[in-house]
This record gives sequence, structure tokens and C-alpha cells, in this order.
Amino acid sequence: MTALIKTSTLAAQPGWGQDLSRGAAGIALLHLENGRWDTARPWLRMMTADPVTADPAACGLYRGAPAVAFTLHSARRTTGKPVFQVALNTLDEHITTLTHQRLVVAHDRIDRRQLPEVREFDLISGLTGIGTYLLHAHGDTHPLRQVLAYLVRLTEPVVIDGDQLPGWWSGNGPAGHPENRWPGGHGNLGIAHGIAGPLALLAITARRGIAVSGLYEAMERICTWLDDLRQGAAGNTWWPGVVSRTEHRARTVRQLGPQRPSWCYGTPGLARAQQLAALVLENRLRQRHAEEALMSCVNDERQLAQLRDASLCHGWAGLLHTTRRTAADAADDRLASSLPALRTRLHDHLDRHGSPTSPGLLEGTAGVLLANRVDPTSVTRWDACLLLNG
Repeated sequence: MTALIKTSTLAAQPGWGQDLSRGAAGIALLHLENGRWDTARPWLRMMTADPVTADPAACGLYRGAPAVAFTLHSARRTTGKPVFQVALNTLDEHITTLTHQRLVVAHDRIDRRQLPEVREFDLISGLTGIGTYLLHAHGDTHPLRQVLAYLVRLTEPVVIDGDQLPGWWSGNGPAGHPENRWPGGHGNLGIAHGIAGPLALLAITARRGIAVSGLYEAMERICTWLDDLRQGAAGNTWWPGVVSRTEHRARTVRQLGPQRPSWCYGTPGLARAQQLAALVLENRLRQRHAEEALMSCVNDERQLAQLRDASLCHGWAGLLHTTRRTAADAADDRLASSLPALRTRLHDHLDRHGSPTSPGLLEGTAGVLLANRVDPTSVTRWDACLLLNG
């Protein structure tokens, strides 16, 4: 599969090199993790072949300066030496500036009592992703604490047209714009684009001894909202990916059953985020509920049958790797015992359908190869960008 990822076969679009999801920034992580500097170098060069964008409106963890810097910091970890120092200094200056600018806009929006767009706060494009980069690269810093303080404020409830809504409620539909199908907007639960991402980042930073005022209360508010939307009987629970204003108001869910068991929106990502929070909050019942939800997911053929690809984002690789990280912190070894079967299912899918046609991290071959590694230790900490490695 590695041989399929060749720079010569790719017609790179503008900005492709600076894309952590589909482009060179993500593909380089695979070769760095495997210790193949000679193979990684062309991808690292591709990242900076064009001027790196630092536009606050266009940048996030998966695009532009934060994406390039994430990979360069990962590269440094493979050498233990201060390589790329000049480039990283310049990138970090721009990232500090864009973080400040985005925080100003976000706080101003909250002051005006307007609802956020998902891309303001999510992992892929928003401040959760930028906070994830800051933690990955520098640990406890003032900019990171500013992002955490914003996320705490994001969880404070708001009243819109007489309805009390969580502060992360979006006035748009899931596609990011107003939709007739979503009058009153939507609440997004997923780890990639929803509130599970901020929950995971808050929990991971707290586990590393980094906290700001109100952080624990913020996690409790998010967890309580997720509790209200939890579906299914004990031992077979799941969460919807998104809910409408009507569903939120009535605390009902129109989705008839669990969606595909993906990292991005499904039970795996949601369970891991809640497990991380439970570990910080020392809530053994919540931890058990999260781990049992994932356990029932990996044993439910109806859920597994919904997986249509091998990808890290929404396929077998994502289920395998999320289960691996959750199992490492689990109260018992049942999830760990399920890993060989999940790896076999991934291999069976690849045998039947082949590798992904794209080479990238989230939906392509690079992500599948990284998730397929038997050794759970990571030199680069590449999966920090998924908020799984707590």
C-alpha cells in the first residue's frame, strides 16, 4: 500500500500541500512515523512549495499554517533535534496572531448573543483544532489557555426566541448554511465538527495538568447534554450525529438507530471523548457507559455493516484506531480483546475492495496505514490531530 503513495502520480491543487486531511501535510506523517526520512522529504518540501497561508478565515488545524506546523513539529519528534526551527518560529508567529484574531471575533459574537457557525469552534476548521495544535506543539502556553477559556465560555447556555440552547448551537444546518430542513439550526455532537471535539480537548489538557477557570464545569455541561440525547437500552447505547431544534426542545431523537460507527460522527468518537472526560472528572459510571457503548458498537453487526470504506475518518481504520485508544484507558480488557477481530475486518475489507483511491490522512491510504500499525506507541504523536491520544 505504501508504494501507492507517490508524489509523481499527484496533480497537486493550490493549497494541497498544506492540507492535513487530504494533502502532503498528512501523508508526510505516515513516512515520519515509519522513520523514513528519505521518503518523507518530498512531502515536507511539497508543504512549503507555495507560500503558506495564514489567513484567519481560511486556516485551521487541517489547512494552512497550523497544518504545516503540526507536521513539522511531528517531524522534530522523530529526530529529537531542533530541525525546522526558523520555519517553525515564523509559522508560530502567524499562528499566534491568527489565534488572537479568531478569539476576538468569537468573543465579540458571544457578546452580541449570536449563535456560532460550527467552523468557529470545531476540530477541523475551528478553535478546537487550533488549540489542539498549540497543545501538540508547545504544551501549556498563554494562547492555549485563551482557547480553553473561550471553549468554557462556548458551553454557557443562551436563550434564543424563548428557547434555552447550548452555547455551541448553530443557527445553520449541518452543511454550514441555512436550510429549510433545519429550521432553528442544529446541534452537532460529533468529534470532527461538533461538541465532542471541544470536550475531548478540554479533557486531554486537564489530564496533562492544564486547566482554566470553569473547565470542569464546562465538561459537565457538555456531558449532561450528551446524556440527554443518549439513546438505546443499557449496554446498547448510542448518540445521534446531529439534532434539530425540535428534537433539542423535546429531548427526543428522530434518528431510528445508530449511524455508521465512525470516528468523525459515530459512537466511537463520541465514546472516546466521554471516556476522556470521565477520567478527568473521576466519574466511573460515565466511564463505564462510554466504554460499554463502544463495546456494544464493535459487537453489533448492524452498525458494522454500515461501514463502506477503510478510511480513518469514517471507515474501518477509524473504528480500529479509536477502539485501540479507548481500550488503553479502559477499566477492563474487553475492548483490547476486540482489536484483533477489528484488524481482521479491516484487512478483509482491503482484500475485497482494495486500498482507498486517495493517498491522504483522513480518507486515504496514509490514514489506513497509520491505523493498521500493530505497535500502539507513536513517535510523532500523529493522532493528536484526531483528539484520541489522551
